[in-house]
Amino acid sequence: MLYQVTEIEFDLDDAIPEFLEHPFNNINDETVGTIWEADDENDLIEEISCATGWCVRSINYRHVLS
Repeated sequence: MLYQVTEIEFDLDDAIPEFLEHPFNNINDETVGTIWEADDENDLIEEISCATGWCVRSINYRHVLS
């Protein structure tokens, strides 16, 4: 199935302050709007976590019909 992320929050509690303040920290911008292929919601979260290196705290998405 195809999913398009509409909102996402990453668990950045362990991030160093310099990462959070860096102007190129666009992890949300690179994820929101992107279409991901996954089997289900859990697989979607796993795909995003593997691609970004951060755990997903919360996510909203829509199914993309082909």
